[in-house]
Amino acid sequence: MEIKQIPIQKIILTTIATAGLLSVALLAPNALQIIKQLSGRKDFRRKKYLDNSIGKLLKEGYIRFDTNDNGKKFVKLTEKGEVKLTKYKIGDLKIKEPKKWDKKWRVIIFDIKEKRREVRNILRSTLSRLGFVKLQNSVWVFPYECEELVIMLKSNLFLGKDVLYMTVEKIENDKWLKEIFGLTK
Repeated sequence: MEIKQIPIQKIILTTIATAGLLSVALLAPNALQIIKQLSGRKDFRRKKYLDNSIGKLLKEGYIRFDTNDNGKKFVKLTEKGEVKLTKYKIGDLKIKEPKKWDKKWRVIIFDIKEKRREVRNILRSTLSRLGFVKLQNSVWVFPYECEELVIMLKSNLFLGKDVLYMTVEKIENDKWLKEIFGLTK
């Protein structure tokens, strides 16, 4: 079942987000065309799978249908849908490692209020997935330049001043960190 390998919901949410308010009549053909390029399934099976995926997004509250003044139906992302799309985007992030370490540590510290616990957990799991090492719950370290990525994370998660990025020359007793990152020579 190769079509299940395709992130259908990601395609649908991205299509809606890119177009803003998207006419229901345009959603299916646009998403279907992308799916068609990625799979070898028959058109009627793709359409059914797409319809099921749209239905699931609707049922789970990620998208909603609205009607404009002319009576045309439109689909748009809900706030919950925007959060899900942000999770997809963040999942695509990667850090390119240089050939040689510049002997500087990149430290990320954050203070995110309890009422934004889900965002805090997304940030922690993203940092972990990207290879950062936790020094404390809200202090993470990485050996390579990643300021651009941090800016993108702050923007996507609406964190602003809640997250600070630092480049430091020395971390006390960092031998264990160098071992974790394979920097001991």
